[in-house]
Amino acid sequence: MEIIVGGKTDKGIVRTNNEDNFYIDEKRGLLVVADGMGGHASGEIASKIAIDIIRDYFGGIKEGREVQVGKYREEYSEETNHIGSAVQLANKAIYEAASSNPQWKGMGTTVAAVLLNGNRLSIAHVGDSRVYLVRAGGIERLTDDHSVVYEQVRRELLTKDEAEKSEMRNILTRALGVSHDVEVDFDELTLARNDILILCTDGLNTMVSDDEILSAVISTANPVEACGRLIDAANKNGGKDNVTVIIGYIVQKSWLSYFLKLKEWLRR
Repeated sequence: MEIIVGGKTDKGIVRTNNEDNFYIDEKRGLLVVADGMGGHASGEIASKIAIDIIRDYFGGIKEGREVQVGKYREEYSEETNHIGSAVQLANKAIYEAASSNPQWKGMGTTVAAVLLNGNRLSIAHVGDSRVYLVRAGGIERLTDDHSVVYEQVRRELLTKDEAEKSEMRNILTRALGVSHDVEVDFDELTLARNDILILCTDGLNTMVSDDEILSAVISTANPVEACGRLIDAANKNGGKDNVTVIIGYIVQKSWLSYFLKLKEWLRR
């Protein structure tokens, strides 16, 4: 299995700056989106710290400098523990940076990160950025939002439809950098050929329905084109927030996948 992947970010129509960040390491199968929060542009700093720390953590593993941050969870694979450890390390770095600079006080970020190892997918996430899986013509959300309204959904006080329409849906219960330690949600699953992965910040899913997201990603085999269509849709529907999308198509190694990569490279 391999992944053909692309990503895009946009500040939207309402916001004056973009506090989102993303990272793609196609060779390693590492994909990350982060949505920063905080005044004085510190949200942008928080999301960049998260991306940089997670990227560098896996660079350290490659060089034999493996570090476990937080408790190793035996029920998950080594790869899933690695990505969870990277997120924990990012949390500590953001918290310490915010503690050292009064202008950064209160800054934080969401993060949704995945690691592909063969046909196995590892997920680590904190906040309300999301990971979706498209399979056999349907779309499924693989992450649960860490927000006030989705806590009410879990307690069956609200339906999912009510939560999506709630004015409090952006109030988070978890984020990186808010405290010295953070609970990170893990998951892992087996991928199949023709699966599609979508990582996004909430600037997409608050503006574009899951059905519209599904339609955009199955209508093309070009991930950058699909990302552009989704960002255009979010902005057309109001563009109230920064929006970031990563899309990855899971394929068997073939001449077609190499052709698509060459085509994308020539477009840059």
